[in-house]
Amino acid sequence: MLNFAAAAALATSVIIFPPGGAPGTVPPPDHITIDVVTVNGSGCPAGTAAVAVSPDNKAFTVTYSDFLAQVGVGASPTDFRKNCQLNLRVNVPQGFTYGIAQADYRGFAHLERGASGVERANYYFQGMSPTAYKTHTFNGALSDDWQATDTTEIAAIVYHPCGERRNFNINTELRVNVGTSNPNTTTSFMSMDSTDGSFDTLYHFAWKVCR
Repeated sequence: MLNFAAAAALATSVIIFPPGGAPGTVPPPDHITIDVVTVNGSGCPAGTAAVAVSPDNKAFTVTYSDFLAQVGVGASPTDFRKNCQLNLRVNVPQGFTYGIAQADYRGFAHLERGASGVERANYYFQGMSPTAYKTHTFNGALSDDWQATDTTEIAAIVYHPCGERRNFNINTELRVNVGTSNPNTTTSFMSMDSTDGSFDTLYHFAWKVCR
């Protein structure tokens, strides 16, 4: 059952594209449904990630309210790294399969001079090898919105095996490193959410026809 709890946070959308994978095109004709099997990780404790499918079946939204890594004053020793794993069952129209082509991540970071923040993610279908982590690093001093994009060449997209039922996993991690900043007098953090819910993270899926 999907949790539609309202939280001021990041919205994560997955846009489904038909064969050809061109942004802005109409998805396959039949309904697309997504079941959230599990949500695990220190960045998305129970009750802090809400998932909803858009009425037009073109997207689903994941809203985080506690995905924040931090170091320094007020932070615990384990707060420097937070992660979230989404295990999803994407039910697609018969005769189609999908793969991830691009992911656009956004959030907010406050990094003191000398500190740094890292966002990284990988993706895989159940029973298959994960893709390599794609890593993005941000250096302080910084106190602003951040954005990171993962792209996959068309020829390198891994598609869900036709005729099989394999869940899709998205692993996302935020990490903040003290570096040369002073953790006794400063606090640095990086979040995948916002106070006004204005940030969207888009997972773009490419479609392919099963033969």
